Amino acid sequence: MSKEYQRISYAVWEITLKCNLACSHCGSRAGQARTKELSTEEALDLVRQLAEVGIKEVTLIGGEAFLRPDWLEIARAITQAGMLCGMTTGGYGISLDMARRMKEAGIAMVSVSTDGMEATHDHLRGRKGSWKSGLRTMGYLKEVGIPFGCNTQINRLSAPEFPLIYEHIRDAGACAWQIQLTVPMGNAADNADILLQPSELLDIYPMLARVTQRANREGVKVRAGNNIGYYGPYERLLRGGGNEWGFWQGCGAGLSTLGLEADGAIKGCPSLPTAAYTGGNIRDRSLREIIEQTEELRFNLGADTPQGTEHLWGFCKTCKFAELCRGGCTWTAHVFFNRRGNNPYCHHRALQQAKRGIRERVYPKVRAQGLPFDNGEFALIEEPLDAPWALDDPLHFTADRIQWSNSWQEEPEYTYSLAR
Repeated sequence: MSKEYQRISYAVWEITLKCNLACSHCGSRAGQARTKELSTEEALDLVRQLAEVGIKEVTLIGGEAFLRPDWLEIARAITQAGMLCGMTTGGYGISLDMARRMKEAGIAMVSVSTDGMEATHDHLRGRKGSWKSGLRTMGYLKEVGIPFGCNTQINRLSAPEFPLIYEHIRDAGACAWQIQLTVPMGNAADNADILLQPSELLDIYPMLARVTQRANREGVKVRAGNNIGYYGPYERLLRGGGNEWGFWQGCGAGLSTLGLEADGAIKGCPSLPTAAYTGGNIRDRSLREIIEQTEELRFNLGADTPQGTEHLWGFCKTCKFAELCRGGCTWTAHVFFNRRGNNPYCHHRALQQAKRGIRERVYPKVRAQGLPFDNGEFALIEEPLDAPWALDDPLHFTADRIQWSNSWQEEPEYTYSLAR
């Protein structure tokens, strides 16, 4: 890697897997610390290496990052090395004093996880009081002057409350909101009933668009996660705020992003399954070597060549957007089918299948092993769009389950004009 060319600019660093929550959708199965997590000395050396390879921004995550005793020392080192330091937190147990110390350490932005209104959030996060604690955390961040946003997992439990979640975080003072679909990794692989079915995206996206339109107007920046959208009528609104070039342009794992695990394992994206996508460990090789030389971090480098679509299969192989999209989010496709290249969570796909009178349904076929960042395997079937829904599926999501408060009565449906 030459000094003139830097491939990767953003890193997400899990500094510990220890956590004080027990989320039923946690992809890393956080709770206990990993064996042999990096020492303080090793972590500070990794900060130096991150700066050397051209990282501009680092987000600290867990588990729960603040449960690592030296976490503020790491944050301070990131800032002093000239990189922007952010943090994602469950918000359970942060005090006003801790918020002040975060500010002093140079943490520039915090994202507080918010996965529903109180009862739903507490249920998903496995601890009563976690919703109220998250709200207090937002208040403390506001008081000490750290800008904060929120992040929300969209699944069959949280989706009906989506408009209410927006109002909640807006009123708390959030300036940004990252949204993504829950996928079957880690604990979520064991709780497949909460996952949205692909055909349910047809009712999800008009809701997301309507809320995003209002959020943009009211000053909350919606940031679409990597498994949101894909060339449906709301793509530019959701991914680019209406910008002409705001649309999905392929997986960025190893191209712009880097994922670091607490024991030194390096991946091209923090969400990717550990077993299939770890390029190496910084205890064995330098970060520069891992980035430059390992296939696990280089699999997207041929994106603009004929090899860029060789991995596609199923619907994605036949799609008119295949060359640009390359199967959407690698993480999402892999955790469903144990291989990348065919993504069932695609709005364009759901719309096209509906035109054919078809809906897709996924169901577990192979169980996950029970390890951090693991996945099982799902089967995919096609069935008539108007077929009766199973009676034993009480969480089936439809538009009439969405909880709109009275404040939405004057909010129009999002209208669009997009050549498709």
